[in-house]
Amino acid sequence: MAMVVLFAAVLALVLIEVPIAVALGIVAVVAMLVSHGADSLPNVAVVTYNGATSFPLLAIPLFILAGAIMNASGISRRLIAFAASLFGWIRGGLAQVSIGASLFFAEISGSAVADVAALGSILIPGMIGKGYPRPYAAASMSSAATLAVIIPPSIPMILYAVMAETSVVQLFVAGIVPGLIGAAGLMGVAYMLARRYDLPREAAFSVAAVWTTFKQALWAFLLPVVILGGIFGGIVTATEGAALAVVASLAIGLLVYRELDLRQLRKAVVDGGVQTAIVMLLVATSALLGTYLSEIQAPQQLARMVAEFTSNKWLVLALLNVLFLFLGMFLHSAAAIILVVPIVMPLVRSVGIDPVHFGLIVTINLGIGQQTPPVASVLMVASSIARASVWEVTKVNIWYIAILVAVLLLVTYFPPTGMMLVDLFYRR
Repeated sequence: MAMVVLFAAVLALVLIEVPIAVALGIVAVVAMLVSHGADSLPNVAVVTYNGATSFPLLAIPLFILAGAIMNASGISRRLIAFAASLFGWIRGGLAQVSIGASLFFAEISGSAVADVAALGSILIPGMIGKGYPRPYAAASMSSAATLAVIIPPSIPMILYAVMAETSVVQLFVAGIVPGLIGAAGLMGVAYMLARRYDLPREAAFSVAAVWTTFKQALWAFLLPVVILGGIFGGIVTATEGAALAVVASLAIGLLVYRELDLRQLRKAVVDGGVQTAIVMLLVATSALLGTYLSEIQAPQQLARMVAEFTSNKWLVLALLNVLFLFLGMFLHSAAAIILVVPIVMPLVRSVGIDPVHFGLIVTINLGIGQQTPPVASVLMVASSIARASVWEVTKVNIWYIAILVAVLLLVTYFPPTGMMLVDLFYRR
């Protein structure tokens, strides 16, 4: 009962537009005061500090900064040009380019919001200028950006690995195949809608254009090779790989492309700092609520309650999918992971669900949540860039969301979709 009251209080504060991090902190402090009195308040500073200083969490600001540097140094533009040479010949070519460019950008940034902000600021106006309907342009870019949280490196996966105490590298590997399947499905929907709107092809396919744009983007392609190769090869940790991404992005922007000056670098650092502050404040305040829930044994109570209802892991997964799809509509992915994952992990383990498999399920769920109002952080950014109504964009986006839900169900009920590479590489 206490857990329901706490969640209801958080959602009520969020719905009246209290920032999520502040809402979590308020609810946690009030709960501690009611339960333990004022003597518990000195622990607030210690718990919030410890909650935000885990070493793996350093990967988050580093990947965010790397994405900001790439956008400022011309790397994003070159990736878009290469994607255009590969996919521009298909009907509705710029929508296909949005998905293809997101596929490449996802391998470096790890953030759907960074993806839609970096690529959408170029591609959405480009689509509108070519006569694409604004809702179609925004929906195509918004859903494409979700690939950034499925394909490694993924910031939600890093958060989940910390909260669930599991391997972030294995999670990265698990996301590869579902991410590629999702990209193919999104391209199929983009083509279907392009035929409905009678949209043009951009240009005939040209091997020469592919080769030219590939050479121009070659240094950009080296980034995921170096980063993911180092992580998967066991040479660097995910956190060290994120630091490597920053260094490599700086080197390419300053020494190779020479498009990154001090003014742009300062803006990238400020943008990265702002995004990092939002995420880490969420981490810090949610640690307070997580500590309180642990003290009242809420995770154990939830596990016992569900176990009394069913011990079938597939039914448990269905219930957890519904829970995370619902939470994704109201909470940002970081908040949902930090707030809920520690509570449900005892249940997940008790019914025999692999923590890595479950982490992939949670990540896809919350990726869908970034597309479903009222919060829909990625959808809101895309709609803002397109200057289109969120609800008009959602009417188009529902077709793309259907693909993401299909990928979720495939991953949930046919585990080899995500786990076969993990089992192959780690012989589990």
